[in-house]
Amino acid sequence: MERLKADVQTNAQGNDGTALRSEVVSLLRAANKEGRAAIAAAFEAHPWDARALTRSYSFLTDGLLEIALFTAKDILHPNPNPTSGERIAVLAVGGYGRGEMAPFSDVDLLFLTPYKITAWAESVIESMLYILWDLRLKVGHSSRTIKDCLRLGAEDYTICTAMLEHRFLGGDRALATELEQRLDAELFSQNARDFVEAKLSEREARHKKQGQRYMVEPNVKEGKGGLRDLQSLFWIAKYLYRVSDVAELVDLGLFQPEEFEFFAKAENFLWAVRGHLHLVAGRATEQLNFDLQVEVANRLGYKNTRGRRGVELFMQDYFRHATRVGDVTRILLTKLEESQQKNAPLLKRIFHRKPRVKPAFSVDHNRLQISDPDTFFTDKLNLLRIFEEALRTGMLIHADAMRLVTANLHLIDDKMRKTPEAQRIFLDLLIKHGNPERALRRMNELGVLSAFVPEFEPIVAMMQFNMYHSYTVDEHTIQVISNFDHIERGELEDELPLSSEILRNGLNRKVLMVAMLLHDIGKGREQDHSILGAQIARKVAPRLGLNKSESETVEWLVRYHLLMSDMAQKRDISDPRTVRDFAKAVQTVKRLDLLLLLTVCDIRGVGPDTWNNWKATLLRNLYAQTRAALENGMEALNREHRGAEAKKNLRAALPDWSKSDLKRETARHYPPYWQGLHVSAHADFADMLRELDGCDDEATVLIRLHPDEERDATRACFAMPDHPGIFARVAGALALVGANVVDARSYTTKDGYVTDAFWIQDTEGSPFEVSRLPRLKQMINKTLKGEVIARDALKSRDKIKKRERAFSVPTHITFDNDGSEIYTIIEVDTRDRPGLLYDLARTLTELNVYVANAVIATYGEQVVDTFYVKDMFGLKYYSDSKQKSLEKRLREAISAGVKRAQT
Repeated sequence: MERLKADVQTNAQGNDGTALRSEVVSLLRAANKEGRAAIAAAFEAHPWDARALTRSYSFLTDGLLEIALFTAKDILHPNPNPTSGERIAVLAVGGYGRGEMAPFSDVDLLFLTPYKITAWAESVIESMLYILWDLRLKVGHSSRTIKDCLRLGAEDYTICTAMLEHRFLGGDRALATELEQRLDAELFSQNARDFVEAKLSEREARHKKQGQRYMVEPNVKEGKGGLRDLQSLFWIAKYLYRVSDVAELVDLGLFQPEEFEFFAKAENFLWAVRGHLHLVAGRATEQLNFDLQVEVANRLGYKNTRGRRGVELFMQDYFRHATRVGDVTRILLTKLEESQQKNAPLLKRIFHRKPRVKPAFSVDHNRLQISDPDTFFTDKLNLLRIFEEALRTGMLIHADAMRLVTANLHLIDDKMRKTPEAQRIFLDLLIKHGNPERALRRMNELGVLSAFVPEFEPIVAMMQFNMYHSYTVDEHTIQVISNFDHIERGELEDELPLSSEILRNGLNRKVLMVAMLLHDIGKGREQDHSILGAQIARKVAPRLGLNKSESETVEWLVRYHLLMSDMAQKRDISDPRTVRDFAKAVQTVKRLDLLLLLTVCDIRGVGPDTWNNWKATLLRNLYAQTRAALENGMEALNREHRGAEAKKNLRAALPDWSKSDLKRETARHYPPYWQGLHVSAHADFADMLRELDGCDDEATVLIRLHPDEERDATRACFAMPDHPGIFARVAGALALVGANVVDARSYTTKDGYVTDAFWIQDTEGSPFEVSRLPRLKQMINKTLKGEVIARDALKSRDKIKKRERAFSVPTHITFDNDGSEIYTIIEVDTRDRPGLLYDLARTLTELNVYVANAVIATYGEQVVDTFYVKDMFGLKYYSDSKQKSLEKRLREAISAGVKRAQT
């Protein structure tokens, strides 16, 4: 530092202000670059040494500030005989004042003057700031007098908090000391209760903005369980007790030693993550996005294991720390809040009746408290009863009680788990008292859920590294149960009429709740989680008090909890074989009811935007057809029966048509046409084909686009003379206009036409706005007429976003000749991208494969495209050699497309 000062003084000889400032900036830029490189290298070598990192960046910034102040005050604007008003002190505030800086943290400064700022002080501040700005530092600054600080701090708790962590950097130390003394005497000693309430309100608002739950792309600084939660705790403690370090809270009895140990570990973990996040991104960023998670995990030394990626292990550690931070800060903030609460007015205390609680409990500050800790835990079941009592009374659990529960988890053993009373209490928490989400979430956060159901422990805070799941596995499980509770309370009657009706008619809620609790319990291992989960459920269900029949049903539901979703979204449910196979698997209406409720709640629990009318319609249709088959026999599914009904509906929809025209229309189609479309589509195609009959132009293409609100999609109907490659060309045209295909049907007529129906959504997963449909139709027409070549035009649009490149999605291709009576089903499971369906359809066309239907199911970055196909002779693909040849060409098309999309 002295050497730099000497260099500045040397450069001051013969240089004017502008030239000197330029020289100083050059010196400091070199020192900053060298210092930052050394800190980054040391952090790379010791990736968990977060304290050294934050202190080092703060120390480096202190040095830059010292030279900048020296240059501005002593060289550029020397003032050998200052008046009493010409004094200035520079203080660090906020995180910088605390001495904790991430690589790209803001530099927050307070320029303090005794009275109104003078021209000299203004010149010093201006010169100093120009130097810092030229260094590309992100400076937050304010210029205030001591009176300003006291007044503004009293008016705004954000300013008050920033000054709570002020630190003297340079200038007039006496002025800084006076500020410190007056802040302590006139600001920090006042309105403690209001300050606590303000910080708690900020915390609540922050969680609401960032997401109350633990989201899979968390904000390390502002998110729930992030650094800001730890800092809020420190601010309140410092304001109330004048502590300079969190460790002092142990001596004050506010922190248990083990809680402080955790606090220190969590703080180090979060700062390490934040430090690597900044260095990887090369800028200040707090959102741990998918593409950054992989790199941060690698820097921290996480490795792939059997069944799980290193990034998933890293994020599970992250969420476990975040959950524990949320738990500990909630307990301690509650304690601190209680210490500032005033007694209720005398009359209110006399006439207000406390809630009645059972003998082992008491009420303290309107929270459920343990009456006598010494006797409470002599009955181990009280570790469950406290949650039952909290639900029964509607009260929150007292902070001290939560601490005691966490400290006594070892009392929950096999003997206790198997007692009938423990089983009763646990099942009652799920099905009797209402709001099971609240009980389960608190039990999970305090470790009781994993202690009582040890098989649950591996999925706590488990993250699935994909774009489909918005929550960790344990949080998803709780969301699933919460969805069921909302249906049960009648809150989703309009949105989920079928599920609500089934629930009203009655089903085994105990079986369903336990199945929901266990449905994903097998995740995170190499085996199929449904199979492993069923094996776990076989042991756990009886232990929770279910009888043999109930346990078998739970096991079946866990084993097949994805079956209905897969059948609805990955198969053509208008094909009788699909429904027949599903009905054979389900066997009874009771199982069908349970599986529907589980499926609906499961999909809705994946994320806030996962459920839509499209999925609702598919599931309702599959349920209705399957129930009819189970109640009336499988013959209800035959093609002839469906075809006759569809033709009858079409005649009713076209009352103005002559009998001869109707007869011609119903005779021109093959049987599959009549079972795959709604009557409104049949009517559209009838009008379009009649128009084509009167048209001589072989190149005519008719297009009709209609919003299909029931399915949350736009239905695009195409009719034209048949020729090879139509399906692929339509898929290419739709890809070019940014349409996501969710379902597609292609039918040829006996007289040489093709009728294609595609259901499409915009990039937000919604139907296209009606105002956009004319332009959409125009663009599709151009592509189909060859004016735009889809293969060439897609090159610039078919790109994988940077955020999605971190995901590894292996390609799986399967052939199924049993799932349909007349088609081979090719299922392609791979990474999604805009031009994928076009590439696959074009490849199948080149191989003379006739595509009858395509069903598309998207799961974040993953997509399953299912094609119902025949060969050029109308036969299935039974031959292994033909299947392998098709698979090889499809894989080549996928690889070429991915390569193009990543360039």
